[in-house]
Amino acid sequence: MKISSATFAFSSSKLSQIPEDGLPEFAFIGRSNVGKSSLINMLTDNGALAKVSATPGKTKLINHFLINRQWYLVDLPGYGYAKTSRSDRQEFGRLITDYVLHARKLWFLFVLVDSRHAPMKIDLDFMRLLGCEGVPFGIVFTKCDKQSAGQTADNIRAYEQVLSQEWEELPPRFRTSSVKKQGREEILDFIGDCLAGKVDE
Repeated sequence: MKISSATFAFSSSKLSQIPEDGLPEFAFIGRSNVGKSSLINMLTDNGALAKVSATPGKTKLINHFLINRQWYLVDLPGYGYAKTSRSDRQEFGRLITDYVLHARKLWFLFVLVDSRHAPMKIDLDFMRLLGCEGVPFGIVFTKCDKQSAGQTADNIRAYEQVLSQEWEELPPRFRTSSVKKQGREEILDFIGDCLAGKVDE
């Protein structure tokens, strides 16, 4: 799928502020500082679309970007950043949970994990929640350029081994590098297939 236009549409602090315009939403979420904004900018080929910050926990709102005037790419707040205040963490938790579990226009959720790390409990727990609630999702392994292909493969294999203990069928998995634009076509083609009804959600 080709992206011909990508523009910031709106931000919201709660689910009720998202307009019911019927346009499908594909959302991106992950731990703070996992490379979410960089990935969004890479996918849209617009380095200034999503704000990239060196400070984890910067994104505090649900940000919608209108793509090709046909669907939304949604940037969700990062979860699990210990240095935010407890009230902020609780608010992020409610905001994330409300959107992920109750957004009526959400077609698919991309969960970003850092490919440099072994499986982390917070990510696995979040994926378990999605599975229990029947939320369609895939795993995006970010920052694959930061280590050897072998190390990336080992960490992905570790995730697959852990997930296969509870899941009969593993979610789709994507390897990405925002620097090298790795995974761009795979993710956009997957979204295109979803929009065309070629993916069973």
